[in-house]
Amino acid sequence: QVQLVESGGGLVQAGGSLRLSCAASGRTFSSYAMGWFRQAPGKEREFVARISWSGGSTYYADSVKGRFTISRDNAKDTVYLQMNSLKPEDTAVYYCAATLRLGTVVAGSRYDHWGQGTQVTVSS
Repeated sequence: QVQLVESGGGLVQAGGSLRLSCAASGRTFSSYAMGWFRQAPGKEREFVARISWSGGSTYYADSVKGRFTISRDNAKDTVYLQMNSLKPEDTAVYYCAATLRLGTVVAGSRYDHWGQGTQVTVSS
């Protein structure tokens, strides 16, 4: 079992930046691939980004490619999401999630552990 706690959300103007963090505790963090997802009001949860257990492989949704960067520090049991050039449509609750499954896992159902979420609001 791994416990995940997100932080770093807030209110930012369009064009601004935020860095989200997700701190893990419990079982060996470095064994897990990590993902970020988001859910806007009235919308389905959607995949944002994924990083392999080593950090050597990343994958992004088209909507955030070139603006967001996922990274991890296994020594600190933490995964990050650097978000630049934010747009109002990026407004959502952002969740981190962990999976032991290999490959480019983008379906939320294939992640086993979830954080409680952090709110990101981008004003126009």
